[in-house]
Amino acid sequence: MFDFDSTQAKRRQGPRGSFDLWLLVGLIGLVSVGVVMVTSSSIAVADSQHMGAFYFLRKHLIFLGLGALAAAMAMRTELKLFEKYAFHLMLLAFVLLLAVFVPHVGMRLNGARRWLNLLVTTFQPVEAVKLILVVYIASYLVRHRESVETRFLGLFKPVMVAGVIVLLLLAQPDFGSATLVIAVTIAMVWLGGARPIFLFLMGLPLMPLLYIAATGESYRMKRLTTFMDPWKDPFNDGFQLTQSLMAIGRGEWTGVGLGSSVLKLSYLPEAHTDFIFAVIGEELGLAGVVLVVGLFGLAVGRGLYLGLKGVEVGQRFAGYVAFGVSLMLAMQAIVSVGVNLGALPTKGLTLPLISYGGSSMVLTCAMAGVLLRATFEINRALDAREVTRRMPAAAVADANVAVKPREAVAA
Repeated sequence: MFDFDSTQAKRRQGPRGSFDLWLLVGLIGLVSVGVVMVTSSSIAVADSQHMGAFYFLRKHLIFLGLGALAAAMAMRTELKLFEKYAFHLMLLAFVLLLAVFVPHVGMRLNGARRWLNLLVTTFQPVEAVKLILVVYIASYLVRHRESVETRFLGLFKPVMVAGVIVLLLLAQPDFGSATLVIAVTIAMVWLGGARPIFLFLMGLPLMPLLYIAATGESYRMKRLTTFMDPWKDPFNDGFQLTQSLMAIGRGEWTGVGLGSSVLKLSYLPEAHTDFIFAVIGEELGLAGVVLVVGLFGLAVGRGLYLGLKGVEVGQRFAGYVAFGVSLMLAMQAIVSVGVNLGALPTKGLTLPLISYGGSSMVLTCAMAGVLLRATFEINRALDAREVTRRMPAAAVADANVAVKPREAVAA
């Protein structure tokens, strides 16, 4: 029998909400694979630099611990706080991106100014900017929903904000992150209800800029052409990609065995960061590749599904945040996997939650925490709707129980 009193008590307490279990499984699975593969892929690099076999693993676990702390804080923070300070966070993002150009504050490594010198460590601002951009666009889509759906100028502000970020990233230069920012912005605004023709017209002026940025430097032009035929120059411009393809090819169906990669032994550059997917393919084979892609599919799929549910139940900000974070993870993973497979030009993007990295790991974990928080608030709203739906039926049922004895007496 329906317990009306207990239901009333639950309604007075309010729906508690819950984190999405399958999303959590996907995220933890990716992190676990990352720990194992960073260990396997970094031992040779650490030994060659006389740092000790597990140097990179120890640092990876420290960054992962900081990331877990950031994720826990994000999971306990109401999204309305992010929504309230979205504009201020965007101002902070611009300050961080400009700070890399300040002497003695920004650092130049490998010809690029992408890092801030924090004395004890370095920090890459773009990792924080990715999350801030998602929060800002989600906030804008909530506040200007009708304008975004019906007016061309309704798209001007978010696209222009993304455009400024792209210009600052190209100045560093960081073409990979710039492309990621554009793709996520367009996808979020489209999911927010913008008309495709408006997006096309708004993005049209950016196309010449991207073309100039892609072809303006000789090394970028080489990247755009080399990936089509890396074997044409396998010991110079095509070296990274040819080594990656050989590693994946050696893996075949089940891999050569965990820890048995040959290409990671000073042949494959950045084996524990940008090209860790190639090591996964070599050591774990197609089975490992399918596992990693499946975990990403599970995490991203649940995020997008719950984002749709959030919009449906009126939790628009949580829904758009879920969209944005899921898209950011998905597109970065697609680019990283595509580069390792030779399907895309070489870009300096890590495989989220798997590759070794400091600010990348910490901020990606924070992003995952925000995504989990969004699912918590969406599930809370879904529970509230379910309770509301059941209440009238319960009231009718109790009324019928009360009426039946009277009818029996009358008979």
